[in-house]
Amino acid sequence: MARIDLDLAHAYKPHPTQDSDYALLPLKMSFRDGGAYALLGPSGCGKTTMLNIISGLVTPSQGTVTFDGRDVTRLSPQERNIAQVFQFPVIYDTMTVAENLAFPLRNRRVPADRIKQRVGAIAEMLEMNGQLNQRAAGLSADAKQKISLGRGLVREDVSAVLFDEPLTVIDPHLKWQLRRKLKQIHHELKLTLIYVTHDQVEALTVADEVVVMMRGRAVQEGTADQLFERPQHTFVGHFIGSPGMNFLDATVVDGQLHIGACQVPLPSDKAETLRQAGAFVLGVRPEYVAPAREGEPGAVPARVEQVQDIGTYWMLTARIGEALLRARLSPETAAPSPGQTMWLSLVGPHTCYYKNEELLA
Repeated sequence: MARIDLDLAHAYKPHPTQDSDYALLPLKMSFRDGGAYALLGPSGCGKTTMLNIISGLVTPSQGTVTFDGRDVTRLSPQERNIAQVFQFPVIYDTMTVAENLAFPLRNRRVPADRIKQRVGAIAEMLEMNGQLNQRAAGLSADAKQKISLGRGLVREDVSAVLFDEPLTVIDPHLKWQLRRKLKQIHHELKLTLIYVTHDQVEALTVADEVVVMMRGRAVQEGTADQLFERPQHTFVGHFIGSPGMNFLDATVVDGQLHIGACQVPLPSDKAETLRQAGAFVLGVRPEYVAPAREGEPGAVPARVEQVQDIGTYWMLTARIGEALLRARLSPETAAPSPGQTMWLSLVGPHTCYYKNEELLA
């Protein structure tokens, strides 16, 4: 395994002059030896470009890639000793499952007894022991992709294993199983693992740390708890969570926090920062919006627009002035009616404040 350091930028067109010309804006990033990372973001944000630069399929237009301090920027994937699993199965239909799994090892002239041992171990991890002698051509798309995963994992000497949305073709129930299995395999084999996805559940399940990307730049790297509790950018608050964070315009007037036409006491621990900020944006997760009593500190009146029964909670949509707000309410809470005015607690220890889309210190 290897520690991977990036100090680079990349543009697919020559002579980039503005941010929109770049697939990856200038960045510095490190992936520690044996760590599990996910690159998470919407289509076109640069995550696959970053993965292909790490693997050697793409050479960055500027900067360097180093593995354990060694400059590998101009080296091929083979010279970097990378294993990569792609979005769709890449296997040999004429071979059996066992032959497919063994192929990377045979190419490297690994002894036959070690190949048999390694193929057996990976097949057991992927629960394919009973299919080892089956021809790959007759298998389902799910099983073929499991073979691709196995071929990426079968080598013990790789610098890193890279996954580019490998569960796209997988049945939804099997996806859950394979996410858990990849996590287990990472802990057992101590791989340096980098996983590209646009699915936050996949990212947070597979990886120990997630890099959230937007428009060619990494806006935050952190654990699931850090991304959820303290998004460093409004995009992270919006993208992580289901639904994402609520954002409301706010300002401080005469020592009071004004949210639309409502005002609440200024939180003492943020008072000076918010006074200096002038106009800013208040962010609060739907999970932390709670029913409150009229006039309770940090609570504002809201007009109920819609209530959905999700089974384990009520999904409330309410309006504060012109702004819409979502709240996840306990199923034990009496369901409010559309058109009703109810008081909701917005300001508390989990509330975040943003200026120019960045979290205020």
